[in-house]
Amino acid sequence: MSFPETLPLPRTRPPMEAPPLRWGILGSGWIAAKFVESVQAHTRQAIAAVGSRSPEAAERFAATWQVPRAYGSYEALVVADDIDIIYVATPHNRHHEHAMLAIAAGKHVLVEKPVALNHAQAADMVAAARAKSVFFAEALWTYFLPKFDVISQVLDAGVIGDILSVYTDYGEYLPRDHRIFDAALAGGPLLDLGTYPVSLLAKLLGTPERIVGLATPDPAGVNGQLSVVISNERGALGTMSTSPYGFSPTNAAIMGRRGTIRFETEFHLPGSFEVWSLDGTRRLRYEEPRGAHFQGLFYEAAEIAWAISEGKRETACRPAEESLATMRLLDGIRQALGIDFTQAGLVE
Repeated sequence: MSFPETLPLPRTRPPMEAPPLRWGILGSGWIAAKFVESVQAHTRQAIAAVGSRSPEAAERFAATWQVPRAYGSYEALVVADDIDIIYVATPHNRHHEHAMLAIAAGKHVLVEKPVALNHAQAADMVAAARAKSVFFAEALWTYFLPKFDVISQVLDAGVIGDILSVYTDYGEYLPRDHRIFDAALAGGPLLDLGTYPVSLLAKLLGTPERIVGLATPDPAGVNGQLSVVISNERGALGTMSTSPYGFSPTNAAIMGRRGTIRFETEFHLPGSFEVWSLDGTRRLRYEEPRGAHFQGLFYEAAEIAWAISEGKRETACRPAEESLATMRLLDGIRQALGIDFTQAGLVE
């Protein structure tokens, strides 16, 4: 095929037009606050209630964000009859427990990334949601951004051809008191930061045939940093590094037989990218203002509201099978590098 003259337009529907749902926020930490802030600013979604481990924590969160109702337990939140969907925003090691709690109560569920600690937990959640006929998705907000819809269209149209290699990384400085250094919370960068690049590799390269890499332990008793290379059955390669010790470019490049996609800023955030012809003589640029961390969380809330209003039980932006594929690759990386989450209570 010939190189296109223009890039497709994003098909993202206006977030402010999404039918409002009544959201219950399960958890009152930092990511819950960022989600509520973004959703309240850019959509008509109703943040109806918050549930936390204690009445005091729930009431503080509710007062800060003008949430009408506060529940002093997660159990009380999920059984409330004036809630349509539960956003699970607790630490990684509680995602399975809390998602299953909401599913059992018959609520639609959005679970913060990573969806679980391993593939078995994730598969259990997906099966339970399907059996209960409720909506279920992982809140990996990157894939709800308009730029990723354009990238999906470019890839589906075969503009860059079969993918040969994917290069990506994610490094960020995090202080020593961050949960990433807590083994009891499944610490280490793989789940917290690495889910972004690993999900991209899983999405573009599929199931790996081989995983090799190196990992460095941290004195806190968690994995400190790691780098891996994967290959699939076609011989395509993917590389990924992640670290909590400092800021890396957090960039990515997708090389195909006919061309390349190059991100100009952090690949997982709002921002611009270019599609290059094979010889680099022709380039198409997608313009998008560079966004800060979690600035675009409202896109996932709006898309999910649209999906549920249309009777869907998954979203094409982050279907369950893609979440499961990511968890399989995360499991494979942990196995190859000897990383375990036994201190977080995971039994495999």
